[in-house]
Parts: sequence; C-alpha cells; structure tokens
Amino acid sequence: MQHLPIGVFDSGVGGLSVLRALLAQLPHEDFVYLADTAWAPYGERSKSEVEQRSLQVVRYLIDTHHIKALVVACNTATAQAVELLRATWPHLPLVAIEPALKPATQATRTGQIGIMATQGTIGSDKFKQLVAKWQGERTVRIQACNGLALAIENALDGKANPDGETVESLCRRYTDLLRPFANQEDADGIDTLVLGCTHYPFASDVLQAIVGSAVQLVEPGVPVARQTYRLLQEKNLLRPEKEDAPRGQLTLLATAAHQRLTMAAHKWLGLDVIAKSVPI
Repeated sequence: MQHLPIGVFDSGVGGLSVLRALLAQLPHEDFVYLADTAWAPYGERSKSEVEQRSLQVVRYLIDTHHIKALVVACNTATAQAVELLRATWPHLPLVAIEPALKPATQATRTGQIGIMATQGTIGSDKFKQLVAKWQGERTVRIQACNGLALAIENALDGKANPDGETVESLCRRYTDLLRPFANQEDADGIDTLVLGCTHYPFASDVLQAIVGSAVQLVEPGVPVARQTYRLLQEKNLLRPEKEDAPRGQLTLLATAAHQRLTMAAHKWLGLDVIAKSVPI
C-alpha cells in the first residue's frame, strides 16, 4: 500500500495549485492528477451533476490507478460531493479542500475578510456552515466569481472568452464589489482575501496589483498538503523516505483538452510532464 500513488482531482487545471504544494510536502510520493476538463467548470453545475461526476472520477482513479489516498482539489466538489465520496469509500483516506477561512482569521489585522469563490461553492450548505463558524469573530464578505476560473484556463493558450472578458477585467469587477480594501494609509477595510477556488492562485499577481500590497491573499494548497502528510502518517501509508530515494512519479490525466493541462503544468509549475487523455 505504501508504494501506491495518491490521487488528486479537480474539474480543471486549477488544482495544480494544490498539486504544487503536495509535491513540495511529499516529494517521494507518486501522484496521479486528473483534470475533469470535459465537465469543467463544476462551479456552474447542479449538485446532483457534481455528485455523480465526482463518483465516476474517483471510481476511475481507484479501479485503474489503485490509489492509496485521495485529495479533492476542487472547492465545488468538496462542497457538493465530499460527504457522498466518504460514504461510498469509507476506508479511503480522503483530504478535501475548502476555502482557507481559518488561516485568514488568524492573519487579519482589521477583522475584515473577503472570499472569492464560485457560485457552486458559495451556495453549498458546507460553505455556509464554514462561514457561520467564523462569522461571529470576523466580518466576512463573500463574492461569487462566475467565469473567472474559465478565463484563467482560457488565458493559457490565448483564447478569448465569448463575452470578451479577460482575467484582469473579471478580477477588477469582482474585487470592486468587495471594496473597501485596507491600504498602507488606511487600516480599515478587507486586509485578507481568501482565494476560494483552486484556479484563483494563478491570477494572484493580477489580484495583488488590483487590491494592493496591504491585502494578504490566502490560498489553501499548503494546509491541504500538510493534512495529507498527517493523514498518511497516521494510516502508516507514507512511502519510506531514504536519503537516496528518487522523487516520486507524476501522471497527468485530462478528460478533454489534455494539451492544456500539459501547458498549465509547464507554465505554472515548471514541469515537463506530458498529460494523457482519458475517456471517462
């Protein structure tokens, strides 16, 4: 079991932000990353669609790649389907991503936090419970950012959105709806912005330039990687670490447009791994 791979899935290439943290935390483990690009974006699909599709993807990873653990690197799949996944495979170690509200509450100085996420995440009961848990201690403002994840993916190969929007124009529109932000002269307003979709860290340079250097951007990849390490250690599933052990192997899979996943892995993570197409 220790030598089996860890499965990671997202609706698209955005989960590479989580994979980046996992590779840093667990360099000797093998990973199979699956981008369900044929069904992306999950954030604009119904709960039942996300549930059934998540079941299909995880069943494929178990049956074909015999994964020893699963990381759900998709906020919408976590919000809409993770309880069903846990119930279906109760013995599979599973780590699910969620908007990083806890670290945001620890980082904020003004007590005002903004969250950018998809409509699918924001509308879920799981997300509402998470916000309610921290809302009393901090002021939390939430903004649905439909279209932003797709725009980030389209920007990889220079494709324009049908509506003419760009990553920058969408970031400006949605951050304008969250204002005011704190700045160096004024310590009032949002000073901590949670990126509640795995795609959004790949627009962090654009977002930081818009909201200013006084606002801290919080993404959940590192906490997810740490929790994955702890869970594997607890279950005695960590691959034995030896001084001369080679780095683990990475398999990249996509249900459509696998060339885009290859491009994203190279551009965002500096990896020269060729993604393969899988019909699921």
